[in-house]
Amino acid sequence: MFDKIVKAIFGSQHERDLKALLPILHKVNEKEAWALSLTDDDFPRMTEVFRERHVKGESLDDLLPEAFALAREAARRKLGERPYDVQVLGSIVLHQGKIVEMKTGEGKTLMSVSATYLNAIPGKGVHVVTVNDYLAGRDADWMRPVFSYLGLTVGTILSDMDNERRKQNYACDITYGTNNEFGFDYLRDNMRWDIEGRVQRSHNFCVVDEIDSILIDEARTPLIISGAAEDDTFKYAEVDKLLGSLEEVKKKDNGEYPDEAQGEEVIGDYKINEKNKNVSFSNAGLAKIEDILQKRNLIKGAIVDEENFEYLHYFTQALRAHKLFHLDVDYVVQDGQVQIVDEFTGRILHGRRYSDGLHQAIEAKERIKIAQRNRTLATITFQNFFRLYDKISGMTGTADTEAVEFSKIYGLEVVVIPTNLPVARADEEDVVYLNEAEKFNALGDEISSAFKKGQPVLVGTVSIEKSEKLSAMLTRRGVRHEVLNAKNHAREAFIISEAGAKGSVTIATNMAGRGTDIKLGGNPEHRARKRAGTDASPEKYAEILKDEYQKWKTDYEEIKSLGGLYVIGTERHESRRIDNQLRGRSGRQGDPGRSKFFISMDDDLMRLFGGDNIKNLMSRIGMEPGEPIYHPWLSKNIEKAQKKVEERNFEIRKHLLEYDDVLNQQRKFIYEQRDAILADASLKTRVNDATVEMVQTALEEYKSSGRRDSQEALNELSEYLKEKFGYQLNTEDINKGSNAAEELEKKIITDLETELAEKEALVGSENLNTFIRMQYLQSIDRKWLDHLESMEGLREAVYLRSYGQKNPLTEYKIEGFQIFDTMIDTIRQEIASRVHLVRIQQAGDRESRQRPMGTVHSANHGSIGAFAGEGGSSKAAPAGPSSRAQPESATVVRAYPKVGRNDPCPCGSGKKYKYCHGR
Repeated sequence: MFDKIVKAIFGSQHERDLKALLPILHKVNEKEAWALSLTDDDFPRMTEVFRERHVKGESLDDLLPEAFALAREAARRKLGERPYDVQVLGSIVLHQGKIVEMKTGEGKTLMSVSATYLNAIPGKGVHVVTVNDYLAGRDADWMRPVFSYLGLTVGTILSDMDNERRKQNYACDITYGTNNEFGFDYLRDNMRWDIEGRVQRSHNFCVVDEIDSILIDEARTPLIISGAAEDDTFKYAEVDKLLGSLEEVKKKDNGEYPDEAQGEEVIGDYKINEKNKNVSFSNAGLAKIEDILQKRNLIKGAIVDEENFEYLHYFTQALRAHKLFHLDVDYVVQDGQVQIVDEFTGRILHGRRYSDGLHQAIEAKERIKIAQRNRTLATITFQNFFRLYDKISGMTGTADTEAVEFSKIYGLEVVVIPTNLPVARADEEDVVYLNEAEKFNALGDEISSAFKKGQPVLVGTVSIEKSEKLSAMLTRRGVRHEVLNAKNHAREAFIISEAGAKGSVTIATNMAGRGTDIKLGGNPEHRARKRAGTDASPEKYAEILKDEYQKWKTDYEEIKSLGGLYVIGTERHESRRIDNQLRGRSGRQGDPGRSKFFISMDDDLMRLFGGDNIKNLMSRIGMEPGEPIYHPWLSKNIEKAQKKVEERNFEIRKHLLEYDDVLNQQRKFIYEQRDAILADASLKTRVNDATVEMVQTALEEYKSSGRRDSQEALNELSEYLKEKFGYQLNTEDINKGSNAAEELEKKIITDLETELAEKEALVGSENLNTFIRMQYLQSIDRKWLDHLESMEGLREAVYLRSYGQKNPLTEYKIEGFQIFDTMIDTIRQEIASRVHLVRIQQAGDRESRQRPMGTVHSANHGSIGAFAGEGGSSKAAPAGPSSRAQPESATVVRAYPKVGRNDPCPCGSGKKYKYCHGR
């Protein structure tokens, strides 16, 4: 009631947003005459003037009217397109760090130019984020003439670029690229061993195109850089052969599984949760798996033993691969590889692999070569990556339905900008059929009818499988059509350009987020280029283009009279927003259009969220075969089902973020420390500080042991100093005076600092600093990888604690930071110890064939062998992403043999090294 009163007095939120923007728009329009009067040479000169004014204290808001008027005039001169007032309004919203909702066909790419230009004036760089390489390249090439005319440089980041070209493009005033490339470059930059090799400058301001697709749809999956781990591929193949002996748990009459914990009888080995894509085993199933593996001599002992537990993981992933991930829906097989299909855009995600062994399980299922399991080297969620920017904005055709999530997760407001011309599209009620066969028959009739009239039709499907089934049916009916899905992604531009042509029928898998505009009558320029070929003269091409435009005008008028582009949805998506995106492909810039969704009770959305009850009810009513259902109650039920999925997906993303926030704080600290180490010209101070702490801790233990005068306590202290620093404690230094402990501490620290200073004098401060830096970086990177695995394991483990009335997230935070603090202490102590254990060898010594600096270390420092090689010595070059080596004067000598991951652990526990100290 209160909301209605506020709306009646002050207007809706959209009206209030628009009212606040209009005064700024009027100021921009007042400057238009001034911009018209400028010469070509004045435009880059004005950019420099703006920069000088900004340096002197004027804010970007102060510069906005002039800068926007200048950018609008530049677009008019270079592209022949003057941005409408609604586009200027959208650009103002972008500059304010908000999300713009503008309908498809309203010119969002051009709209973003003014805000991008204004925010590039400070010279810190602006990132324009798109959903794929094609759009990044297209938009950059399209807008480059405008920005160049204004005196700005434009770069593009593409997936096949090398480091040097990336660095050059990031150095531009404005850089276009995909969310994946920007995120991966950030992670790679923070894995580098030299500052010069980094490609990104800063995270100043970004404009995210299709922001709902990037920050919501893709936010459930974090970015992961991975590398090959231990080869266990044969185990996936072995387990895949054994799946046939397992049976699904028999369901009760109500369709639910019996509850083993409640004492209900369970017949079968595993249960499937289709909604969450999970698999769980019954007690009988665990016993059967154990028996099978023992008979095949794959394990000894129980399945729950630590060394055998990994097989449960293999069986889980194998069942998920067979029961929950389907060919031509979730993935395709091309060129002997399993390629993931993006569930939101229908594109192939090249180079992406399912994590945690699922990809290998699918490869085993499809009987193709199984690739090695990957190990996570670096990871970040899109939520936390985009939070790095000082200011973030975005644009899309559908954001208002997700306004709450944008506000809660990112602190972003959504502002809806009205269309330049009223929307003339007719959105019809859904038609619902009892089963899929009836629905497809009705779809065939509807598409054939529109095709015969010549009305263009765009058909949206939710999977490759459904699009190919529909394609086969239309072929049998003699309906010419194009299919756009992940399998023919390369022809996307051509297919989309002709989707609005007379008589065209286009089947598209997940049309949402394609980022392309469908024009009624097709694309005359594309046809002209195709007709002219590559050898045509400019005069010939101009003649052909004129002819194609005449044909286009005739077709356009005819298609308008037929009702414009007809969009048909073959089923509802999980999100209403994606349905709205599909609908939005029709009715651009005031053109007529029509949209309708065809639904059956067999559709996944209906089946998983209450469809069986409705289907049974309709069957009992006695519906005629093929008869559609029109009822407001059904439409409400469908909307409720979509809301359920949206709420569940929001919880998944929120849950992911809550856990990643813990890791994000740790990631920031690690990356800050790496930056500090890379920039620090005197790392000796860090080593000395760590040394002081270690000595003080050891002496505190010695003093508090209660055995201060005993030989045992003294021996322990002496052994510790010798092991950690190679320091020989002189018993004569220990006296019984009142300040004995303080004097002893001062002497030990002074001696160790003097020793380090002597080493610095021998090899030079730069050489010593470089050596310490490489030791730090190698240790940080190696332990950070182990930490990522530990946190992943902890995250899985804490879920069980909810049974003990404990909050899993709280437990994850407490233990996660305990593990992290221990790791940080270990790194500091390890490096301090290692640097002190280094011994300088003069030329002419017994080891003169080696380089002048070397280290001999105890078993506690055996990890240094990770890059020392199997021979007695090697150059201390890190196995990192940088080619920069350690100083010419440094060598590493292995004093103990390298321990293999499957060898017995040297500690004598009897376990394999990988399950003990090699974890």
